[in-house]
Amino acid sequence: MTFVVTENCIKCKYTDCVEVCPVDCFHEGPNFLVIDPDECIDCTLCEPECPAEAIFSEDDVPKEHQKYLGINAELAKSWPVITESKEPPADADQWDRIKNGEVEDKLPHLEK
Repeated sequence: MTFVVTENCIKCKYTDCVEVCPVDCFHEGPNFLVIDPDECIDCTLCEPECPAEAIFSEDDVPKEHQKYLGINAELAKSWPVITESKEPPADADQWDRIKNGEVEDKLPHLEK
């Protein structure tokens, strides 16, 4: 089993989760993070660290976010590993749709 980064990370890209990962399975893109499913050991440490509530166990990914299982696997192959926290984008809080109670589809904003 693996954990999956889902839609709410897009344009938020908080990196609190990467420092707690014991196997360095996070990969960083321009405005999103992904988890390499081949590296994730299902330790559960990253999920509670995500301020955007964008990380789920693959068994608990909401139905509307199932496509992120493939997106994480695909992008982890080409994006570099990230192991240290960085400052989030200046407008990250504005893009956090969970905090803002919005339901906007953020997938069109994903930069590959």
